[in-house]
Amino acid sequence: MRVLGVDPGERRIGLAVSDELGVTARPLYAIESHGYRADAARVAEAAQSQGASAIVVGLPLHMSGEPAPATRRARRFAQALRAATDVAVEMWDERLSTVEAEHAMIEGEVTREKRRDLIDAAAAAVMLQSYLNRAKG
Repeated sequence: MRVLGVDPGERRIGLAVSDELGVTARPLYAIESHGYRADAARVAEAAQSQGASAIVVGLPLHMSGEPAPATRRARRFAQALRAATDVAVEMWDERLSTVEAEHAMIEGEVTREKRRDLIDAAAAAVMLQSYLNRAKG
């Protein structure tokens, strides 16, 4: 069961995918945002091309668990995605996924310029890995 992870941002949307067994996540790429419907169509296309049987959309929350300003936008995007595909769409807490991804890239000595290009997909992979870990255990 392959799962597509989506980290919806205001300007860019990071994508990650799991392996066939649903054990590990890897970053794919990021796309520029062009509105809910257009973005949902592009993500649905990515899910199809990757053979995903589920899509997990990151839900940005404050550390307290309360909704953040971006929470509403992520939920609206998930609704548009549900309308654009027959694949199951779930939401998953993405707190600190971007921070964790950035720390991993810094430890891996990825240059600041490269980090800017990779951070969205890497954050999607961190969020998806968290989802996969919880699903397995």
